[in-house]
Amino acid sequence: MEIRDLTKEIRDKSIEKSKIKDIDRLATSWYQEDLLYSGKGKTIFLILPTPGCSWALGPSGGCTMCSYISDCYLKPIETEKIIELFEREFNKHDFKEDYESGEKIAIKLFASGSFLNPEEVPIEARDYILKKLSQCKEISEIVVESRPEYVNEKVLDEIFEILGDKLFEISIGLETSNEETRLNKINKGFNNKSFEKAIDIIKKSKEKYNIKSKGYIFVKPILISEKEAINEAIETAVYCENIGVDRVSCCPATIHKGTLIERLWRRGSYQPPWIWSVIEVINTIRQKVDIPALMDTSGFGSRRGPYNCKKCNKELKYMIIDSNFDQSQIEYECSCKKEWIAEVKFSELNKSKTSIKHLPLY
Repeated sequence: MEIRDLTKEIRDKSIEKSKIKDIDRLATSWYQEDLLYSGKGKTIFLILPTPGCSWALGPSGGCTMCSYISDCYLKPIETEKIIELFEREFNKHDFKEDYESGEKIAIKLFASGSFLNPEEVPIEARDYILKKLSQCKEISEIVVESRPEYVNEKVLDEIFEILGDKLFEISIGLETSNEETRLNKINKGFNNKSFEKAIDIIKKSKEKYNIKSKGYIFVKPILISEKEAINEAIETAVYCENIGVDRVSCCPATIHKGTLIERLWRRGSYQPPWIWSVIEVINTIRQKVDIPALMDTSGFGSRRGPYNCKKCNKELKYMIIDSNFDQSQIEYECSCKKEWIAEVKFSELNKSKTSIKHLPLY
């Protein structure tokens, strides 16, 4: 069975088992410190309810590591309902005092898929949200996520007709610059040419608009060794800078339910990266590229996430978070580092086979 077929099978079973969701509970938000283009500031993180990622709902089954579809409504949603829930979540946060004291405020809109795909976020809902944000003087930066195929000049013209000179960033899940890994191990469904086309459109649009791009880098897909995972992530950041991406955000693997990566993990054929690997990735990227490089710490120290040992997990997590603000190098020592060094050194000898056909899946 090919990766695509297996991913689809697992996805369908997961969706069949999922319970009917309360749409009002799918929308959520939080407000915290973050690194903005203008420096350290505050960000509203707001999750919008959507029918779900079109790529995951289609015949591909989606990406091998992603379970966000399980948190989606999986049915059409009225535009008015999306707007209602956006308003509810947006109005939860009192950021005016921060703004008046000199803080810069951003908002990141997550749709568990592509904000620019009208099948996921209807144009009427998109435009309402952007108009609301354009009229909010406190919000200086707006960040959305999208697959590259939805990035085009027409969409950007429509968006900036509403936004004016507000900064707008489009974040794209490139995951890796290695096409074989992205297509056959992540099942992402687009090549480097598609990504480069989207970035080129954004770059050309800078002549008219205040627009930026971000590339997500996935650290340690299935079927590659610890050493390969480190090298691919670093190479991907260099590639992103070379083609004109404005910043990168690294996302180390965590084990999401209802995914191929979970099935491999349960059968002992996969482990998330060491936190030491994550540190090696971000330290090296910051030495090699000039664009800002962020590192996500979701799941650190947990059974399903990046892990070192109980002595250093928590401290390293917070060191990484702090380093995201000043883009500094992370220096730390722990006895478990020797074990990591040995695994990286010998991981090529014991690495997973490149074919899914030889792995224990059932």
